[in-house]
Amino acid sequence: MEEIKTRLERYCAYQERCHQEVKNKLRQLGAYRDTSDAVVSHLIQHDYLNETRFAMLYVRGKFSIKKWGKKRIINELKLRKITTYNIDKGLKQISEKDYQRTFDTLAQKRWKELKKKKESIEKRKKKWVQYLQYRGWESDLIFGALRKLTSN
Repeated sequence: MEEIKTRLERYCAYQERCHQEVKNKLRQLGAYRDTSDAVVSHLIQHDYLNETRFAMLYVRGKFSIKKWGKKRIINELKLRKITTYNIDKGLKQISEKDYQRTFDTLAQKRWKELKKKKESIEKRKKKWVQYLQYRGWESDLIFGALRKLTSN
């Protein structure tokens, strides 16, 4: 059990982890349920594992580095079984001003890339919308921006 604790301390110290990732790792290492529960408790008590901190770092990273919208971030956090409270706390870090600015920059950049490909306007619109939806941006933002881009 001590070896598993040590391995998981290193696993959590290397990169912020959620409870689900730690439980998967324990299963992968062949730990029994009572051992798993004890290790998870140990990691929480010694601050190796903190879901609020994980959610906040996850939101910050996916928004600023990968340029994901709130819908994609929320879905990914729900897949990791993060609580709604922690998801909301993480999303509060993103100011509306930064959110809008990031969306506008990403949308314009993608529109210019697609413009170079000399495709029909309908095909370009479809690809542009799909790109932004995949990244988790809200439909009202996407279609509002589309109206602006196509009216120019």
